Amino acid sequence: MLPKQTGERYLLSSSPHAHARRTVSSLMLDVLVALLPAFCCAVYFFGRRALFLAGTCIAACLVTEALCRLAMKRENTIGDLSAVLTGLLLALNLPPDLPLWMAAVGGVFAIGICKQAFGGLGYNPFNPALAARAFMLISFTGPMTTWTASAWQISAGGMDAATTATPLAFIKKGAEGFDWSQAALLKDLFFGNVNGCLGETSALALLIGACYLLCRRTITWHIPFAFIGTVFLFAMVEGGVPPLVHVLSGGVVLGACFMATDYVTSPITAKGKLIFGCGCGLVTMLIRTAPTGAYPEGVSFSILIMNAITPLINRYTQPKVFGK
Repeated sequence: MLPKQTGERYLLSSSPHAHARRTVSSLMLDVLVALLPAFCCAVYFFGRRALFLAGTCIAACLVTEALCRLAMKRENTIGDLSAVLTGLLLALNLPPDLPLWMAAVGGVFAIGICKQAFGGLGYNPFNPALAARAFMLISFTGPMTTWTASAWQISAGGMDAATTATPLAFIKKGAEGFDWSQAALLKDLFFGNVNGCLGETSALALLIGACYLLCRRTITWHIPFAFIGTVFLFAMVEGGVPPLVHVLSGGVVLGACFMATDYVTSPITAKGKLIFGCGCGLVTMLIRTAPTGAYPEGVSFSILIMNAITPLINRYTQPKVFGK
């Protein structure tokens, strides 16, 4: 005898059974909104060049995404905004005066090689924007390490001199006798009056965006706190340059809040995120302070290195099954 029919129906499916109303496009939109203050600061400091660079990167990423999905005969995914976010993040990691065709090459590499070649969003082992930046740094070393002069002034050896070097490059070369703790320098680093990539100039703008993501629960505090905290503690122990200078210089805030927190390439457990963030901060400072190294920054490479060991972190930090 058949059971009596009711109005209720049950859907049988495999785990996981936890669902949320958040979609990929809504998450990507949150990050794009959070990046708006930093991008507006880039436009303020570098003018229309920032708009052209961001537009080129985003357009290259969108076109590459559409063509790759068409070639693979898969559903078009440009509507999930992940390609737009990759393009904007890539632009924020580039020097203002980089030729636009190089930016386009970076966008094609980020989507075509670093994302779609692995199967698309969710399958890429490395952050596409950072992987593309590393590729560009090797392929276009000169343009990728040439910075637009800003109003940043330094005082070294009793002489004032405008410099097109970033604060980190100045530290790497050695600045004996320079007072790194002076309030004017820390103010410039915090508000953005320094040389650097588009998204590295204003720590304040990045922190505003990070607070928005935390309030929206798009990211958690674990990776940014561990990343920035490790950089601060390492600089404090190492001495020489005040910890705040290391935290506010270069891509620490940008990397810790917007790229190390990438869902696909970062650990999924709270403990794993703390380990991941500490690893990023440690590798960053080892690269920055290596006496035999020539590269003054280490954020991009540190995140890529930790991306590679994310599966191991997930494996050894996963919760134990009840009863085992």
